[in-house]
Formats: sequence, C-alpha cells, structure tokens
Amino acid sequence: MGYTLSPYKQAKAREVFNLFTFLNSASWTFLAANTVTLFALRCHASSTVIGILSSFAYISYFFLPVGKLVVRRFPIIKVFSGAWIIRSTCMAAFVAAPFVVMAGHESAALVMLVAAVAFFHIFRGIGMVANNPVLNFLATGPDKSSYMTQTQVINNAVSMFSGFLVALALGGSSALWIYSLIAAAGVVCGITAGVSIGKVPEPPAAETASANGFFITFKKALADIPIKNFITIFFLVALVSGVARTFIIVYAREIFMQGDGMVSLYGVFGAFGSFLIGLCIKFFVERIGAKPIFILCTALGLISLLLLIFLQNVSFLQTETAVIMFLSLVFLIVNLSFIGAENVGQTYYLCLIPKELMLDLGIMYFIMFGIAGASGSFLSGIILDTLTGFGLTRLFAFKILFILLGALLAAALFLQRGLISLGALPVRDALEVIFSFRDLRAIALLDKLEKSDDTRQEQKLLSRLHENPSWLAISGLLERAKSPRFATRTEAFEAIQTQEELNDDAVRALMEDIESNPYTTAHISARILGAHNCTQAIPLLRKSIDSDDYMLAGEAMIALANLHDEEYRTKIEKIISDTHNPRLQIMGVEAFGIYKSVHSLPVLFRMLKVNNPPRYLRDEVTLAMAQILDIYNLYYKLLLRYLADTSIAPALAQDEAESACEYYTTMLGNARIKDKKIKNEFDLLKKSVEDFSGAVSALVMDGAHNPVPMSRFLITLPSSMDGSAKALVISEALLQDDLRAFIRVQLLVVQWAARMLRMWIQNVKEKL
Repeated sequence: MGYTLSPYKQAKAREVFNLFTFLNSASWTFLAANTVTLFALRCHASSTVIGILSSFAYISYFFLPVGKLVVRRFPIIKVFSGAWIIRSTCMAAFVAAPFVVMAGHESAALVMLVAAVAFFHIFRGIGMVANNPVLNFLATGPDKSSYMTQTQVINNAVSMFSGFLVALALGGSSALWIYSLIAAAGVVCGITAGVSIGKVPEPPAAETASANGFFITFKKALADIPIKNFITIFFLVALVSGVARTFIIVYAREIFMQGDGMVSLYGVFGAFGSFLIGLCIKFFVERIGAKPIFILCTALGLISLLLLIFLQNVSFLQTETAVIMFLSLVFLIVNLSFIGAENVGQTYYLCLIPKELMLDLGIMYFIMFGIAGASGSFLSGIILDTLTGFGLTRLFAFKILFILLGALLAAALFLQRGLISLGALPVRDALEVIFSFRDLRAIALLDKLEKSDDTRQEQKLLSRLHENPSWLAISGLLERAKSPRFATRTEAFEAIQTQEELNDDAVRALMEDIESNPYTTAHISARILGAHNCTQAIPLLRKSIDSDDYMLAGEAMIALANLHDEEYRTKIEKIISDTHNPRLQIMGVEAFGIYKSVHSLPVLFRMLKVNNPPRYLRDEVTLAMAQILDIYNLYYKLLLRYLADTSIAPALAQDEAESACEYYTTMLGNARIKDKKIKNEFDLLKKSVEDFSGAVSALVMDGAHNPVPMSRFLITLPSSMDGSAKALVISEALLQDDLRAFIRVQLLVVQWAARMLRMWIQNVKEKL
C-alpha cells in the first residue's frame, strides 16, 4: 500500500527538494554544460574528443537499467543520494586537470577530464532512476502541475544565473586555474545536493516497483506502430539536438574566434531559451496538446539550422556587434527549439504508452534518447575532423555538418504528420490559439484559477472567464462546476454559458447536473443546453418541464423553444394556461416568443384576460406577442416610452398612424396606375390608408376604445401578405371586451398594423 505525506511533512520535504534542485542545477552548470567543452578546447581537443565528451551525457541513460536493479536491493533515497555524491566526487579530477595542463601535461589532463566526465555520467544514470518517482511522490496533490513547474523554474533560473557567473569568471581572466575554481564549486554544490536529497522521506514501494520482462516489454512496444513511429522520429530529433547543442559551442569558438567568457555568455542566452520554452510548454500543453508543440519546436529547430547554413559566412557579419547578436540569437533558438522538442516529446510519449508499462518503457525512452545523442555527438566529431583532414576549411566542414542535420530534421518533420493526435489540436488550430489574445488570456485565467485557494479570488476569476469566453476554458470550468461551494458552481456554469461551443464532456456534465441538482444549478444547465443547440438533450428537457423546480421547468421550456421542438409547444401552452406561478408563466411566455408560432397568440391573449395579472407579466406577454409579430425591437422602444409616461399613449399611437400615412404619400402620392389589376389593389390600399387614422383614433383615443374599425382594417389586408394569418387572430381578439382597455395591447396592435401597412405600400410600389 502506498501512502501520502501530511501537508506539513510534504511542505518540509518540498523545501529540501527545492534546495536539492537549486544546488544540483548550479553543480551541473559548473561541472557539465558548456564548461567541460570550453576547457577541452583550451586543451586543443579535437572534434572527435569533443563529440566523445558530449556523448557521455547521453550514455548515462544506458545505466538506468543498472539503477533499476540497484533500487530493488536498496532504498531509493539512499541510491539517489549516494549516486549524486559519488558522481560529484568523480569530478575532483576535473578540479586537478588545469594544474596538470599548467605543468605541461596537456594530454594527461584530457585523459583525466574524459575519465572524470565518464564516471560522472555513469553514476548520474544510476541515480537518475530515482528522480521521477521522488518528484511524483512529493508533487502529489491538487497543485501537482504547479509544483513540477516550480521545480523547472528553479532549475532554469539557477542555470541562467550560474551560467552568467561562469561567463563573468572566464571573461575576466584566461587563466586555467579559473576552471579549477569553477569545477571545485561544482563539486561542493553536487556533494551538498546529494547529502540534502538524503533527507527526503522514502517514497512508497509502489512508486519504485519494477516490471518484469524488461526486454520482452521493449520488443512488444516496438511492435506497436504509434510507439515505433514516435521512437523513429524522436531518435532523429534527439540525434540532431545532441549535435547542434554541442557543436554550436565549437562553432562559435573556432569560426568566430569567441573567447571562453563570450561563449559562456551565449550559453546564458541558451539557458534563457530553455527557460522560455519550459514556460511555454507548461502554458500550452494541457490546452492544445503535445503533438502540435512537438512539431512547432522541430520546425523552429530546422529554422535555426538554416540560419547556421545560410548566414554563417563571416563576411556577412562584419562587425563584432553583429557577430554577438547573431550568436546570441542562434544559441537562444537552438536551445529553445531542441530542448523544447525533447521535453514535449517526452510528454507525448508518456501519454502514448500504457500506464502499467510506464517504468520499463520510460527507461526504453531514455536509452533510445541516449543512443541517438551519443551516436550523433560521436559521429559528428569524426565527420568534422575527417572533412578537415581532406583539406576542407573548418567553415565549410561545419556547413556540410549543418546541412546533414537539416536533412535529418526535415525528415523528422515530415514523419511527424503521421503521429496520432492523442486529443491534441491540429497545428493550424494550435497556431490560432497561440496568436489569439482571447485564448491566451483565457489560458492565463485558467492557470490562476487552478492555483487559487481563495473563494473570493476564485469567483472573481470565474467572472472574468465569463467575460472572456474561450472554448479552451471548458475543461477548467467543468472542474469548478463540481465545487462544494454553490456560488462557485453557479459562476462556473454561467461562464460555460458564454462559450461559443460545447464539447461532449460539457454536454454530458450539463445533462447530469439537470438530473442531480434541481433547485440549485439545474436550471442554468437547461438554459445552456438550449442556447447551444444540444438536440441530444431534448428528451431530458421534455421530462424537466414537469419538474417541481419551477426554475428548471421554465428554463426547460425556453430550451425546447430554442431547439425548435414544435411537438412539445402545445404542452407548454397547456402548462402555462393552468399554472398560477408568475415566474413560470413569464418563462413560458418567453418560450412562446422564441417559437414565434401564430398558434400561441390566443394563449397569450387569454393570459391577459385573467383578473389583474401582475404588471411584469403583462409586459412579458405583449413583448412575446411583439416577437411573434416580428416587431420586438420597435415595440420594446415604444413600451419603454409608454411606461415612462402613461399619459402619452394616444400620442404614441397617433404618431404611428401619421408616420404610416406620410410613408404612403412619399411612396405613392403621385402614382399613375394603368394596369387594371394593380389599380384595384391600389384603390383598396388608398381606402385603407384613409381609414387607418380613424381606426387608430377609435381604438386608442375614443373613451369607448372601439376596436371594430381596427379589426375591419386588419381583415382587409391582402391574404397574400406574410402575416395575414396573424391579422385574423388579432382581429378576432380585439373584439373581446376583456381586452379593450389594455393600452399595451392597443399600442402593440397599432404599431404592427402600421408596419403591415408600410409593407403593403412597398409591395404595391414594387409592382408599378
């Protein structure tokens, strides 16, 4: 059985691991990174030797299986601590090597350096098997991603700072003893890091258990086409990465004659590139997936090689400033692209392989990584020395090397199209996200939301996501929709409502919320499903209109209207006619407005005939009628003016009548009609225009509110006109005594009649 640390013990253990990360990163910069390569070049090492030294960093991965065997017999923390102490101690030979050179034994110093670096990486490989289990153990909890990112930030920040210190030290003096001082600092930091990691609690056995059938697992994995394709692609990328990141140091040193201090400073730019891509991967990988980032990093790596191929002519870079800017850019892009490809490639691989084979296939990954990097570094050194031996200039030899690397990377980029997506976005969509301010802001808000442990801040962030809709926010909002706090759940659902599209997970979550959470958030979910045209929710929404939760029932009615479920419109009409709940009535009325069915008009008229209906219900009923009659916006403005001053109702009605009559005069006042058929319609129109003002006056201004003239006017509208069926319903309703005194209805009828009259005038005008 595994166990987890208490919050207090976990916090203390993390402090220790953060100290280890700090010291280990500084140690790596002082003992490995660019320092070893620069010292070897000071010892006049050939490119072959440089390639061998670089390959050791990858050969260390071959010793992961040895580490796996060791942790079967010893506690994993002891293995981790002991391996780190021994590996740092081995570099004591590097501390002594500069003094051996000063004594005149340059070859012996190189042998000491090669041996020290070899043993350093051998014990690194043995101890590295413990790194991921320990980190996973300490990162357990809701802030797992945040803590892992924090360790990367510490690592990259320390690398930049310590790299800058190395640049200052080497730039201020060319004395070889400076290398001894730097190496000694690295040994001290490394040993201290090893001692400190020994204070971390032992992870549970389940974290370190190994799988059986190590090589059998490898064979089965390589028979899996997606895994095989990835391994092929990653082998090419890792090979190019190992060569490029190593030999740009030699390139800067030999082609541009840069000093040790300047090359170390370029290394700081490289570390900054690593820092940037680490932040970018963390920011984007969970939102757009690993595959598009893997492809984009590979493409950027190819661009960096093209820079080296086509811009490496020294005559092109005529000033020292231009050289410094060029090399700074190259170091930054090379490290950003290739380290990014390696890191996100590992993320993709871990998602690709089965969880039960994680340990063995994880080791296989590093072994393949090691083979690629080691062989690439070793062979590239031989290629450079061989080309130079054939009489080619060093510049041309580098150019050929970079062309070969570019060809390999172009092949990898071509093959990447065949990688399975694992739920990731296509590259084009991923680029749209990367260059979309709205999506970037949504991702930033989600990251803050994931780290938030304050309910007020949480609610504020959800509100900002509501104002900044992005489909990338769906998964994060669904998590917050499960919050134990009602206000948070409500904000989350409200934010989901603003999204342009809903994925299948969101639709399922909303439907589950309707079934599980009546009287709380179910009504919001019903509204969202209707607004987003989720037709699969229709059966559930039909069931919900009979719910005792009247808010859910009302929103279900509106949702069915948005989904154009005509079959259930008549049932909604019956429910609204029978209920006495004003809120449910208002929501049902809103549904009728969305349906826009002329058959709902009689139901709406009947609702107004009830004794003393609430004011807001009367307003909603007439607004729904206006929506059915296609004059919603016009009537809404008219209603607002009437409610502001109810005494001006006659004037508002008369304005509508006068405006319609003036429209007739403008359009047809001087018309000459020759066609007999058109003339008959024109004469009928003219008579209707003349009668319209009187009908309006009788309906609104006369004390008796006589509806007969207006009813007669509506009946005279041509049957060919759109709206003639509505005219018959309204004409009949006007004659009912119960509706005569409703000023809202009178204004609605006058405005719609005026609109119909204008349409009639326009139709006749078009026939002339």
